[in-house]
Amino acid sequence: MGANVDVNERPDYDKVLQDIADYVLDFRIDSKEAFDTARNCLIDTLGCGLLALRFPECTKHLGPIVEGTTVPHGARVPGTPYRLDPVKAAWDIGCIIRWLDYNDTWLAAEWGHPSDNLGGILAVADHLSQKRVAQGKEPLTMRDVLEGMIMAHEIQGVLALENSFNRVGLDHVVLVKVASTAVTAKLMGADREQLLSALSHAWVDGQSLRTYRHAPNAGSRKSWAAGDATSRAVRLSDIAIRGEMGIPGVLSAPQWGFYDVLFSKTNKDQALKPEDKRQFSLPQSYGSYVMENVLFKISFPAEFHAQTAAEAAVKLHGEVKDRLDEIDKIVITTHESAIRIISKVGKLANAADRDHCLQYMAAVPLIFGGLQAEHYEDSFHEANPIIDEIRDKMEIVEDERYTREYLEQDKRSIANAIQVFFKDGSKTENVAVEYPIGHRRRREEGIPLLEQKFRNNLATRFPGQQCDRIFDLCKDQKTLENTPVHEFVDLFVI
Repeated sequence: MGANVDVNERPDYDKVLQDIADYVLDFRIDSKEAFDTARNCLIDTLGCGLLALRFPECTKHLGPIVEGTTVPHGARVPGTPYRLDPVKAAWDIGCIIRWLDYNDTWLAAEWGHPSDNLGGILAVADHLSQKRVAQGKEPLTMRDVLEGMIMAHEIQGVLALENSFNRVGLDHVVLVKVASTAVTAKLMGADREQLLSALSHAWVDGQSLRTYRHAPNAGSRKSWAAGDATSRAVRLSDIAIRGEMGIPGVLSAPQWGFYDVLFSKTNKDQALKPEDKRQFSLPQSYGSYVMENVLFKISFPAEFHAQTAAEAAVKLHGEVKDRLDEIDKIVITTHESAIRIISKVGKLANAADRDHCLQYMAAVPLIFGGLQAEHYEDSFHEANPIIDEIRDKMEIVEDERYTREYLEQDKRSIANAIQVFFKDGSKTENVAVEYPIGHRRRREEGIPLLEQKFRNNLATRFPGQQCDRIFDLCKDQKTLENTPVHEFVDLFVI
């Protein structure tokens, strides 16, 4: 055979895609802990979305593309009057969920926020539940939503364990798109071939760069990127269910596949060498591990690598608040991922820049004793020049143990320590916090605070009686699971 031709033998679907499809279609989740954690994740995620509705920079994005559009059985956006097609509803729900950087987090070789997938899951489930009732069929229930959340968490989280997309410049929302595609396609009734097709299109899409998450280009796109990804997943699921053919070798195709184009060391002038090729490493099968171990942001709306730094800073506040002008230096001991992602000096251009700055997220609670979403806004920053003065006195040091235990499966710590040194030679103790309040190791301590966070967020949008009704339902696992999705979403309509 001549050298100038391709062998056109269509391959089987890449095994990575087949494993995801088989998990979504066939795996039965029987973990009580996973469903209980998913319930807490649901209320926390929706609460974060409700809180974000206080910010005009978020709400300007919401609503139909064409004003006045009417959608039969349209999906609702919690906390708003909008009834939208599932694609735009997924975008809007995903946007409000992520806007304040306050929903759950998964940290591994790749980090991300698995509850971002709720945008697509809830939009599709709400639409389908209404449609089924109109057709005289049984509605979807909230157990279907919780199951979808567990599966989406698992797909995103397991793919993230040993595969660093950020190291090749790709944003973690690629995993939101893939996980949401798998789960929404299932909810929409996809068979195995349709589900594989949808997944292949999720991978073949051009993927988002991380440019908008890093200095000096950090900006508010990071707050809607996941909404965009979960929305795209709904669109791709619909395309596949309509019969669109898939792309079986989307990951592994030589030269043209995801691995060679986007995941390997590249040299545009030469063919890839074997040692430069990189493929996914999947150390465990899919189950319910990720939901059971997910991290909640309970105390602070802050990028998760800084959560323990903020907690340590609050502990030191009382000791330093009256001696701010006496500070000589502040040493923050942290882990490699925090240094790579959120350690930055220089001018911070906007709120999105500030909530991805380790030094800013430590300085504010040191000075004021807490950290809230409003503390990132331009007006607050401009009114308090002391924040930048304190930032300038910070030194960032890596602790190799913190870096190592961040990745250890039985630990997954996110450690930070802060020590303040004064000009007279005195110093505070070195306050270390290795596991944040939202860690699985601190569930007993954290869940009551998570519930209070939800209550507070409900109160920003609804009258007291409605808040009580929503909260009481969400506290009752069995009743919640049996509630039709559209009736649950009814409670959140303005």
